Parts: sequence; structure tokens; C-alpha cells
Amino acid sequence: MITPSTPDLTEPAAPPVIGVVASQLLNPYQQKMLDEVMRQLNARGVISVLLSAETDVTLTALIRQATPLGLRGLLLLPGNRVTDACNLPVLQIDAEPELQADALRAGEVTAELLLKQGHQRFGFMQAQPGELAQKQGYRASLLASGTALNAELTVGSDNRDCAYQAMMSYLKKTRAAERIQALFCESDLMAFGAMQAIRDFGQGIHLAVAGFGDSEEARSSTWHLTSWSPDIRQIAGRALDRWLGQQAGNSSAEE
Repeated sequence: MITPSTPDLTEPAAPPVIGVVASQLLNPYQQKMLDEVMRQLNARGVISVLLSAETDVTLTALIRQATPLGLRGLLLLPGNRVTDACNLPVLQIDAEPELQADALRAGEVTAELLLKQGHQRFGFMQAQPGELAQKQGYRASLLASGTALNAELTVGSDNRDCAYQAMMSYLKKTRAAERIQALFCESDLMAFGAMQAIRDFGQGIHLAVAGFGDSEEARSSTWHLTSWSPDIRQIAGRALDRWLGQQAGNSSAEE
């Protein structure tokens, strides 16, 4: 006698949905980070929703529109901020301990390299005011060798045009004897802008430039830019494991 089986009508648990905030999609470092984050979220069975906006107001509106999709949280790529997370948990990649430690080491190693090349006056270029880990490591290595950080250039935005204008302004207003001989930039994009300004300024100036992010363009024959390559796979992987584990634990506790 065959006993009829009862069909299992239980719906499978829906996969978690995460909103990925990325406003600077033309930034090569963000592109690399976005590709890696998306790959790792897919590997973990997480659905990702890209949220890209130019203003805080627009971003908040996008988050609210995406909330009915069952968002479990927001993942912010480096350089992105959110003023209203709509009560969702937030993972800010560039605040993660692994990325901070890597950026600190980038500054230290870059300063050591430039010192070995014989440079004596040093500068740092960044988008916004603040104590970046790259700058902290850079300054610490310079101070350890008895050398000061002579110039800090703040350009206003992480793009090559702003970096170009800031570098050109610095070269024009600073006497030759007082100019820096080496510059470490927060990103490759800013390094490209600074290098182009140095070339256009001319007057036989020689100024070493280093970047951060290891973009493909950095290795092109146009630039041959020395750039720190962060271990994005490991940094993103550890951050996601920790954060998604916390979210899963919180969800279990609420049930």
C-alpha cells in the first residue's frame, strides 16, 4: 500500500537584502571595492541593491523607496556617508579596523620609500580636512626619521580636476626653494591631477608623487604612478563576515 505524501508548502526563507551605497561610480578605487563587495555578497547568498545618489536628500529618499524590499542594512563604500539610515544598521567600510590598519601601513611604507629616494620636503593631498590613516602613518614615519610633513593640500573633492587646481595653485604661490619634493595623495585620482599640474607648470620642476588604490590607470605608460594596493578581498571579506554575522544574530534574537 502506498501512503500518499503531504507536500511541503513551507516557503523557503527569503535571502537577506543589503543596500550598497556608492555615489562615486567613476572613482576607480570605488569601482574595485564595489566589484569585490558585490562578488562576496553574491557568494554569501545576499541580494544587493545599489543606491547611488549625489545628495544626502536623494540618498535618503532612495533608502526609503528600497525599504519595502526588506533591507537588512546599508553598506557604505569608502568615501560615502549617510545622514539618515532610516533605522537600518550600517557598515562603513572605510571605518573598519582592517582597512584603517592597511591605510596606516600604506602611509608608513610610502614615506619610507620617498625618504630612501633622498627627498627632504614632503606633502600630503586629501579631499577633505581630517586625520586620515594614510596621513597618520605617513607623518609618523617622517617624524621617526627627523623629517616634518611640510605641506597639507586639501582639494575639496576626490577627483583629478580639483587636485589639478590645488596643485597648480600651490606651485604658483610657493617659492621654488620652499616647495615640497614628494607628495603622497589620498587616492590615485588626486595623484593623476597633481601630476598633470606638475607637468603643465613646467619650469623644470621635479616632484615625486605616490597614490593609493592601485588603479589600472596608475600602471599605464602615461603615469607610471607608484600606488599602494590595499588587500580589498581580505578587508571586505572580514568586514562582511563580522557584520552579516551580527545581523543574523540580531534577527535570531528577535524571533
